Amino acid sequence: MIRPMQATDAPDVLALLTWMDDAPEREVFAPDARDEHELRGECEDRVCLVAEGLDGAVEAYCGLAPFRDGLVLEGPLGSGELHGLLARAVERADGLPVYAFAARDNLAAREALEACSFTPMHTTDFYTARVPDLARQARVPEGYAATDHLTPAAYRALYRAAEDGWSERLDWTDADLQAHFARDDVRLVVLTRGGQPVGFAELELNPEASRADLTYLAVHPAERGQRLGRVLLALAAAEAAASPELRHLRARAHDHARPARALYAHAGLTHCRSVVTYLRDDTEGEA
Repeated sequence: MIRPMQATDAPDVLALLTWMDDAPEREVFAPDARDEHELRGECEDRVCLVAEGLDGAVEAYCGLAPFRDGLVLEGPLGSGELHGLLARAVERADGLPVYAFAARDNLAAREALEACSFTPMHTTDFYTARVPDLARQARVPEGYAATDHLTPAAYRALYRAAEDGWSERLDWTDADLQAHFARDDVRLVVLTRGGQPVGFAELELNPEASRADLTYLAVHPAERGQRLGRVLLALAAAEAAASPELRHLRARAHDHARPARALYAHAGLTHCRSVVTYLRDDTEGEA
C-alpha cells in the first residue's frame, strides 16, 4: 500500500537511509537527517510517501522538495514498489519540473525513473584525494598572489568568463554573495596577477564527513595553459588542511567537462562515484 508518510514511520525510513548508506550502488538524493527528530522536521513540509509491505513495515520511500525552478525527488529509496511510489509522487508535482539524482550503478532506481518519463541529462563524476597529499603541492607561482576575498562584481565577472555553462549565481545579489562567503563552512581561494583576479577555488567544509568539497574552480580563459588549475586545487587543499578533521578533498566534473577531468587525474585525484541527473519536465512543448 502507498500512503503519505506518518511520524511513526520515521524509524523505518531511517532504516532505509542506513541501508542506502551501506552500499554506494544504492545511492539516491535523500533526506540528510539521520535521527528521528531531525527526519520528522525535515519531512514536515514536504510531499513524503511510503510503500508499506504486507507486514505493515515501510519498504520504500520517496518525497518531493523545492529545488531551483521546480522540485527535487528524494528517492525512490528501498526495495518495495518503486514504480507506484514515483507515479504517485509525480501526481503531486502540479506540473512543475522534477529533478532526480541516482548513482550510476543504482539500476533499480534508474529503471523506475526512466519508466516514469524521467530523462537522463548528464552524469557527474566525483574524485577524491587526501588533503595532506594535495596540500604539499601548494605553491603560488612567481608573479601571482593569493587572497581570500573577491568583490561581488569581480566574482561575477570571473564566474561568467570561466565557463559558459555556469549561470546559477549570476542572479545572486551582492548581499546574497556576501552572506554566502560569510558562512563558517565556505572558503574562497583567489589567485591574482597585477592586482587582477585570474582564478578562484571555492570550498565547502563538511567536518562530519571529514571532507572538503571543491564546489567551483575557475580560471580566466586568458590565463589558461599555465597549470593554474592545479595551483588553485593545491591551495584549496592547503586551506582545508588548516582544519585537521578534514582528511579528504572531493571534486566533481560533469561528463562533458574534459579539462576538469584531466586536471583531477593529473593532480592525483581518484574517481570515487558517479551520479546521473534526471529531469521530468511536463512543461516542455507548452505554448
